[in-house]
Parts: sequence; C-alpha cells; structure tokens
Amino acid sequence: MSVVAPIKIFTGRATSYLSQKIVRSYGTTLGKSAVLNFSDGEFQPSFEESVRGCMVFIIQSTFPPTENLFELLLMIDAARRASAYKITAVLPYFGFARQDRKDKPRVSIGAKLVADLLTASGVDRVMTMDLHADQIQGFFNVPVDHVFASSIFVPYIKSLEMENMVIAAPDMGGTKRANAYSRFLGTEMVICYKQRKKANVIEDLAVIGDVKGKNVVIIDDMVDTAGTLTLVADMMTEQGAKSVRACATHPILSGPAYERIEQSSLVELVVSDSIPLTRQSNKIKVLTIANLFADIIQKVHNYRSISNTFIQ
Repeated sequence: MSVVAPIKIFTGRATSYLSQKIVRSYGTTLGKSAVLNFSDGEFQPSFEESVRGCMVFIIQSTFPPTENLFELLLMIDAARRASAYKITAVLPYFGFARQDRKDKPRVSIGAKLVADLLTASGVDRVMTMDLHADQIQGFFNVPVDHVFASSIFVPYIKSLEMENMVIAAPDMGGTKRANAYSRFLGTEMVICYKQRKKANVIEDLAVIGDVKGKNVVIIDDMVDTAGTLTLVADMMTEQGAKSVRACATHPILSGPAYERIEQSSLVELVVSDSIPLTRQSNKIKVLTIANLFADIIQKVHNYRSISNTFIQ
C-alpha cells in the first residue's frame, strides 16, 4: 500500500480571506509564506518552512491585477525548486478565461497562454471552479479538477421553496449550465438571446420562453459590469415575472456593476466568495465555497474520486 505524502496548503495574498476558511474547514492551518517587496514594485514570494516531499496546494484566484497570477506562478516555481513532491494550483477563479478562442483576427488566446505559464512553472495539477468555457481544461497537459458551484447554489435555491420557478440562461453560451440546474430541480428553462456591438455593450436582447407569473432564477458563471444581468432582469419583470434573482459564481463586479444591481428589479444576486466583494450591497448574498474546496483537496490528497461531489 502506497504512503500518502504529507499535505501543506499555502495561499497567495489575494485569496488569503478564502484560504483561511478552507484550511479551517479542512482541519489544518496555512503553511508559512512571505513576500519580499522591492521599492520598484517587484516582489518575491518564499516558503518559510520545508515543503520537501510534500503535496503542496497553493490557493490563489487570478482576478486583476495580473500580479495575482504572477505571484501564483512564482510560488509554484519556488515549491518546485524546494523539492515539493506534487504541486496543485487551486484557482477558485481562473482569470483570462473569456479569452478562450480567437473571436476576431490578431488577438491572443489568453486562457491557453495562462495554462502554458502554469505548466511551465511546474504545476502538477490544477483545481478551479466554473470555467467560462469547458474546453479550457483541454489547454492543460496536467489533470484539471473542474469544480461546480452548483454544489452550493442548488441547496440554496431549494431552501427558498419557490413555486412556479423557472431557470434562465442569460445568453446562448450559458444554456448547458442552466439546463443542468433545470433538470436537477425539475423546472422549465428560458433562454436570453443577445448580440453585442463590443465587449460589455449589448446591441439586442430578447427572452425566449414564458416568464409571466414565474419566479425566475438566472444562472451564470460570472457577473462583470452586470449590464446583461440587470437588463435581462428588468425585461423579465416587464414581461410579468413574479420575481427575478440570479446566481453567478464569480462576482467580478467592475465599473458600474454595484449601482446597476441596486437600481435593477433583481430581488437578489447570489455569488460565491471566489472573488472578494469590493463593497457591500443589500441585494448581494455571498455563499462560501470553503467547505467545497476543503473536501475536494482532501479527496485529491488521498487519491479518492471526486466525481460524486458535484451536481452537473
């Protein structure tokens, strides 16, 4: 019988708020690390304890600024050079995921570049949640554990005990995700069709399906400027929806997002803590993913299956 290597969990600075909750749920403490800052803005992470022969998990969401991504890369490289047995990068939010293809000439495929950078830094495994596009898993030549936030959202939706509930996809790309929720909850599904002039600017929007008298739950992987989300919510309310709420895994919430949400007809926006909120709002409810990631980390460390953990 093979011996399981000891585990050590570390965090990048941007995700320390979540990492503390994850290790508390796991029943351990964070490994000791530090960051040396130079006067010109350069920084150097270091591990303040031995990681030789250990299974090292480094937790860091890669939301802006890009220093968060680079800090993760430096920590992976440091762990590899310190003779860690295996290194797993835990990215609750995988930044640059929207750049998963060439949607116009002469642009980069940012998600593939990030995957290459993580691989080059020496990572052995990647753990992330609700990727913007499933095919990003194929950008890696190492195992990818793709966690689904449905594990926390579905129980919450059930707890609301809403009658005449309908699940909504905010765009055509989100139909697969919304359909999974719809099938599991045994509800109908509606789809929103949108056309964009450019990023974050919507040209045309329509709802395919009946929402009159329904309690609508919009399902999405992320909410950025909240332009689409609030327009859809207001449109559904105008079409007779009894209530409209949304579940979005990653609360990027940039630009006028908070103002739009607070002024919209949304009853509430339910998000995870993969990205910290920059301000509080009475309409935004945060559900923690700490227990979910602690469970997955424990199963990966002990070479146990994780497939039965998720609602897909």
